[in-house]
Amino acid sequence: MSHSAPFSTVHIKETVLLHMRSVYQWSSRTCAVCISSSVKMAAPVDLELKKAFTELQVKMVDTQQKVKLANLQIDQLTRVQKHAKLTHAEITTLPDNTRLYEGVGRMFILQSKEEISNQLTDKQKTADEKIRELEQKKLYLERSVKEAEDNIREMLLSRRAQ
Repeated sequence: MSHSAPFSTVHIKETVLLHMRSVYQWSSRTCAVCISSSVKMAAPVDLELKKAFTELQVKMVDTQQKVKLANLQIDQLTRVQKHAKLTHAEITTLPDNTRLYEGVGRMFILQSKEEISNQLTDKQKTADEKIRELEQKKLYLERSVKEAEDNIREMLLSRRAQ
């Protein structure tokens, strides 16, 4: 998001926090202030905004955790993919009659160069597919948070228009 927009993400978060504080302070005051009719009319809107802000905050924290997890998984898969690529590059330089062993637990199994090459290629492909899936998941999560922010922005604008 550019900072030239009327509402940046930082501005919205600050506005949300300020409004949540004011709603909390307002709700924690004594009911003597609630006698005037104008405050009584504002109470449902304030409670509605408070609920929306609370939901947004929970959603943002949850989404941030999911995005961090996706980033960690992407990093790990990138390392696996790079390792498989480097190993495959080394194997292709070896003569065809070279004895190659695959590590399985605490033992090693003799396999042909072609089999190991195919396994490494498959490992690269599956890692690439999983990385793409995780990137799509991250985009979806970021889009859902943006939609929630936009909904709250609309709510704030409609409240200001009243």
